[in-house]
Amino acid sequence: MSKQKANLSTALRVILLLKRYLPLIILSVILAAASVILSLYVPVLFGEAIDNIISKGKVNFEIIGKTLVTAAIISAASAIASWLMTTINNRITFLTVRDIRDMAFKKIERLPLKYIDSYATGELTSRVISDVDQFADGLLLGFSQFFTGIVTIVTTLAFMFTISWKITLVAVILTPLSLFVARFISQSTYNLFKKQSEIRGEQTALIDEMIGNQKVVLAYNYVDDSRDRFLKINAELEKTSRKAIFLSSLVNPSTRFVNAIVYAAVGLMGALSVVSGTVTVGSLSAILNYANQYTKPFNEISGVITELANALACASRMFELLDAEVEPSDDGNKELNEISGNVELKNVSFSYVPERKLIEGFNLKVTPGQRIAIVGPTGCGKTTLINLLMRFYDVTSGEILVEGNDIKDITRESLRRGYGMVLQETWLKSGTIKDNICMGKPNATEEEIIAAAKATHAHSFIKRLPHGYDTVIGEEGGNLSQGQKQLLCITRVMLCQPPMLILDEATSSIDTKTEIRVQRAFEKLMKGKTSFVVAHRLSTIMTADVILVMRDGNIIEQGSHQELMEKGGFYSELYNSQFKH
Repeated sequence: MSKQKANLSTALRVILLLKRYLPLIILSVILAAASVILSLYVPVLFGEAIDNIISKGKVNFEIIGKTLVTAAIISAASAIASWLMTTINNRITFLTVRDIRDMAFKKIERLPLKYIDSYATGELTSRVISDVDQFADGLLLGFSQFFTGIVTIVTTLAFMFTISWKITLVAVILTPLSLFVARFISQSTYNLFKKQSEIRGEQTALIDEMIGNQKVVLAYNYVDDSRDRFLKINAELEKTSRKAIFLSSLVNPSTRFVNAIVYAAVGLMGALSVVSGTVTVGSLSAILNYANQYTKPFNEISGVITELANALACASRMFELLDAEVEPSDDGNKELNEISGNVELKNVSFSYVPERKLIEGFNLKVTPGQRIAIVGPTGCGKTTLINLLMRFYDVTSGEILVEGNDIKDITRESLRRGYGMVLQETWLKSGTIKDNICMGKPNATEEEIIAAAKATHAHSFIKRLPHGYDTVIGEEGGNLSQGQKQLLCITRVMLCQPPMLILDEATSSIDTKTEIRVQRAFEKLMKGKTSFVVAHRLSTIMTADVILVMRDGNIIEQGSHQELMEKGGFYSELYNSQFKH
């Protein structure tokens, strides 16, 4: 798609967004017209006042006084109309921004994980925050000055035409020069503004990454490297912004130069008309005022065009997010309510990148209550298997069955409700300890929450917090230790009591003594439930019913701990390497 077509497409989509606020837009245009017409009538009154000052001793003070009072009232009415228009424009703009951010957030929640994984968090944040803010600035300027400017130009020409069509014609003939200059520069700035938004997103992503992992940055003395990366991006942003601002700043002086030519031509033509007697001195005063009023909107509109180029560049990035392909709808899919724990994988194949195969021809049958342990070297596909079971990603080929139903035919919500999942990476939201524990069961009683915390041995450290279960923690758990955060995540699952469990290195950040206690709690929790346990520490999965040994996306060994040790294969090597002295 060409740049012009892309700009037009983006502009049309912005107009469609504004369609719901059409009554407010119409009211804004009416107020803009009223404000402009009233303000442009004032020069006519001043012209009449001037014509009533004939010579010394022949001044009609009565008419002049009435004229000035009328001019004051009209000016006040124009100011009120302008204020109301500005208020309405602000409302339209920020209602639109609210709608866009609402759509963007809802969109992000429906995007597949493969999309989220392919972008830095800061990049997506930049689109929703910075780009929308830039778009709002351009939109507000457009409403505030574009409508008023257009009305001013049309109305001024009408007033000028009533005084002298010849002088008006001079102004009209010279006007296209100003529009040509503004259009030429705005075309050059669009790409620069779009590049500026992209670099700003990259910068936001880097800042978000460095602040979120500041401890690692400090621990590995990466401060200088991160600063160098930031300075490089910042320098590129400065260079692009400077070019964009330089080009956009040429618009105003260029159009002012053209407007000065228009004003001079009108003044010369008007003076000749006064000498010839076709125009009075008062009318010349009015028409010069109109010439100034007529050229002023071109300066403003040229500035608006530059800002709109920036706004459209930001809007195009925003629409890219809104146009991203969402997860296929599961409306009409079966709601899975009765889950006993039957899971089967039939000839499952999957890869994140088509040319790089990961899991191929994977087969597995799990009966209710079985405890399946998954072990293997890093990158063999253990966590990928969990992603497929939860349907965070869809299989490339084959099928995964739960209770005999292909999970593609089951609603995602009912499928995920059947699993309780604890990952190695903990996640806690801003809120109280209680809010974080009962995330999966919002209607849980305080007794149930405390019982779950006691079962996971989290109760003791929670009671030591300033406000116990009502202690407010910040993003990512605030000052809680990694082990405490993981205990809260385990408690969250313990409270829900789901029919199936997924534990991906669930006790990796807990001390040995607490881990033993939590393992006992898990023993109770997993009793009678189908469980998938991913573990690197093989001591934690020795009691599993079936141990799957994975390598390069395939199951190379399968059996109980004792059976696999007797085989003396890959599992035996892994086990002995961990307990070798």
